[in-house]
Amino acid sequence: MSEIASRYDASQVEDKWYQHWMEKNYFHSEPDDREAYSIVIPPPNVTGMLHMGHMLNNTIQDVLIRKARLDGKNACWVPGTDHASIATEAKVVKLLREDGIKKSDLTREEFLTHAWAWKEKYGGIILQQLKKLGASCDWERTAFTMDESRSEAVIKVFVDLYNKGKLYRGLRMVNWDPEAKTVLSNEEVLHKEEHGRLHFLKYKVVGEDEHVTIATTRPETILGDTAVAVNPKDERYKHLEGKKVIVPLIDREVPIIFDSYVEMEFGTGALKVTPAHDINDYEIGKRHNLEVIDIFNDDATISEAGQLYIGKGRFKVRTEIVKELEEKGFVQEIKDYPHSIGRSERTNAVVEPKLSLQWYVDMKQITKPALDAVMTGDIKFYPDKFKNTYRNWMENMQDWCISRQLWWGHRIPAWYYGELIFVADTAEEALEQAKEKTGNRDLTIGELKQDEDVLDTWFSSWLWPITCFNGFKDSEEFNYYYPTSALVTGWDILPLWVARMIMSGFEWQQKRPFRDVYFHGMVRDEKRRKMSKSLGNSPDALSLIEEYGADGVRYGMLSCSPKGGDLLFDRKHCENGRNFSNKIWNALRLIKSFEVDDKKDQPDDNKLAIDWINNKLDQIITTTNKDYKDYRLSEVVKQLYSFIWTDFCSWYLEMIKPAKGESIDVATFDKTIEVFEKMTLMLHPYMPFITEEIWHQLQGRKEGEDCIVSKYPTADASDINLV
Repeated sequence: MSEIASRYDASQVEDKWYQHWMEKNYFHSEPDDREAYSIVIPPPNVTGMLHMGHMLNNTIQDVLIRKARLDGKNACWVPGTDHASIATEAKVVKLLREDGIKKSDLTREEFLTHAWAWKEKYGGIILQQLKKLGASCDWERTAFTMDESRSEAVIKVFVDLYNKGKLYRGLRMVNWDPEAKTVLSNEEVLHKEEHGRLHFLKYKVVGEDEHVTIATTRPETILGDTAVAVNPKDERYKHLEGKKVIVPLIDREVPIIFDSYVEMEFGTGALKVTPAHDINDYEIGKRHNLEVIDIFNDDATISEAGQLYIGKGRFKVRTEIVKELEEKGFVQEIKDYPHSIGRSERTNAVVEPKLSLQWYVDMKQITKPALDAVMTGDIKFYPDKFKNTYRNWMENMQDWCISRQLWWGHRIPAWYYGELIFVADTAEEALEQAKEKTGNRDLTIGELKQDEDVLDTWFSSWLWPITCFNGFKDSEEFNYYYPTSALVTGWDILPLWVARMIMSGFEWQQKRPFRDVYFHGMVRDEKRRKMSKSLGNSPDALSLIEEYGADGVRYGMLSCSPKGGDLLFDRKHCENGRNFSNKIWNALRLIKSFEVDDKKDQPDDNKLAIDWINNKLDQIITTTNKDYKDYRLSEVVKQLYSFIWTDFCSWYLEMIKPAKGESIDVATFDKTIEVFEKMTLMLHPYMPFITEEIWHQLQGRKEGEDCIVSKYPTADASDINLV
């Protein structure tokens, strides 16, 4: 017997066993006669680096996959990355700028060459980092949302939706990110209360010796005002019906209109109406047929239409216009006014409402099957409290704006010839449509102009469970793995991604994309603050693994991550995990130090101790299996910790340990090894490296007899009720 090290050293174990598992191809799955258990990874951005949220999310998935593998199922965990249009394009633009190159100096093709080069160099870093965590993904199946297979599917479903009348192009008010110069979905805009100022401005009534005072937090937008609105029930303004006011500084005469949208209690009860730059103003403008004046360029500088301050940024203009308004007597007063501000999730820029021609999915046509699937339990949410969030979002959904003003992404498969639009899988098919529509058989591809925009990243990734298993091509493999067994994700992307995957599953496969959805909480610090680089409260994930070992970190995270609740992270949890590894290691050393006597009779006390520990073990097997089914993963690992540390190490080993200088009988020794093996198998999904090492230290193994592919222990039901 080789000598066992006095202290467990994760650095000497983890790389060794991960390489062994990879060489044995244990992570790879092909369809066979076993029950499939499949998970698709929520694809991290190619810009991403491993952080605490990734650590939690992927540890949970690995626990489920390793447990399924031990249960004899054909476990398949598909990894991959998301092209992340906005974030990646911003990275590439910044990198080019550092080299003295402007995006505007490049053609689309030249820029994409740089973007693909960046992706090849940096895009897979996070997947390599996941290996340090022990993630047993099927790396042969690694997918990317812009690889050939995924891209073909994205274009296919765009064309399909268009042909079915569920997708359209329209002029509507959108959320505009002036830094990224693209539209954002509602879910990509983060709202929070910020300090602001409420400006009370005087608009002179035409032909009268009076004025109407309005209140606004955005005085720069008066350049685009086309009306002042009041409530028809407001007695203060009834005498002004049919009158006009003069917009300060630009001297534009605009009508006073009466609209029930106006809140009489807010400000002065009079509302400036800027239809091009506020969604509610836009709706008022449509009702009253108002002129729409867009005063902003795409970068939120003032356009020619603004007449004044042309080319200056909106916030600089805000300062200057207030000063000028004060100097000319148009300011009645200014008050501090905290209010909600929407910022871009990607760039943190203040979002501008903007009237823009974009592509939309008509969501009302595709939501019902997806809503019914969750409400009836065909798809189960864990915790089920998120069903209410899901229902509320689905029942109040706006049409989905899917076009983005970027170059990195799936280019919209729409071609224009004058006012005509042709949507097709390829330019050649679009040309044939154009020839047929116009009757001009001499048309060439060069005469058609393809849409410059790309598709929203979420439009690409909502097909993920389908395209990861080639759902539009390989029916045999797809039918084996789909629907997937479980989706593990944060609750924050329920509307962005989870709901849309469910919709796409029913739209193109007529069935659910997954059976269960487990929503884990956010990783927060001990003060309950969300971990972020800006706060400086997020530890480096790889440094944690280096300090405490992957097993220690995995244990530390899951031991304090209640079902559906936030994880309040503290390094002491990882330290507890490292100490737990040492406790198990010392138990191994103790047992392997016993002198075994095959002629010695088994004492009655040892028989009683073995019956007791087996009874406790059977109880743990039963309760943990139930907890797995309910995704109570924190409860599972805490029960295993208590059983191994207290019942096995502190009590059982003390009961059967021979006195100094004496030997142990072979029956007790063999039963002890058997219990240790079962404990090792049960702990393996959570702490895979130390359990594989101990598995091989406990006794000699044949080729292929590895812990990772062994069988999860079953309980002897006859023992469970023993006292």
